Amino acid sequence: MRHYKKGRKLGTDASHTKAMKKSLVGALFLNDRIKTVDARAKEIRGDVDKIITWAKKGDLHSRRLAIAALGDKELVREIFEKVSQGMFADRQGGYTRIMKLGNRKGDNAPMVIIELVTEPVAKAKKDDAKPAAKKSAAKKAAPKKADEAKAAEAEEAKEAAEELEQIEEAVKEEAEASVEAADEAGDEKAAVEAAETAAEAAEAQEATQEAEAAAEKKAEEAK
Repeated sequence: MRHYKKGRKLGTDASHTKAMKKSLVGALFLNDRIKTVDARAKEIRGDVDKIITWAKKGDLHSRRLAIAALGDKELVREIFEKVSQGMFADRQGGYTRIMKLGNRKGDNAPMVIIELVTEPVAKAKKDDAKPAAKKSAAKKAAPKKADEAKAAEAEEAKEAAEELEQIEEAVKEEAEASVEAADEAGDEKAAVEAAETAAEAAEAQEATQEAEAAAEKKAEEAK
């Protein structure tokens, strides 16, 4: 019984299977693609991924593990150099590709080509997602800016109304003083003119108060 014997049955004993897998992995790294049986190709994918992961780490312990797995120091040095130069840098797995060729004549075994995937990962989806995120952020920021502009405008209107009210109060006080002075002097014409000026000042002050109330209401709505 095959207790604790994981993996596929490749028609050979354990030592032959180990040697065959080592030879296939070495041939794949040496030639970038090989033609073999489907079961053997699927069986060596894990070993290939493991060696590339060690090459990405790049430390001495990983190099020794790769040499033990391949049995070829020069091939391991070449793999580690390629990986350190950026090969497979943007991939987190899936370093091999299997393409089916059909069945072999004679024993009808399914044949495949297994190759290393060296092309860079497509980043179209990530690039498309970034402008969408920027647009949503801009839409969120636009109402805030509009509210801030309204609040600033309302605050300016309120300040202008207060300044105008102060000016109108000063004019009204001056007109009332002129009326009193004209009455004391007995000049009727000057008194009439001063009274008209005081009435205009009072009307202007009322208009200013209305404008100030409107500005306060606008500021509250902006908040």
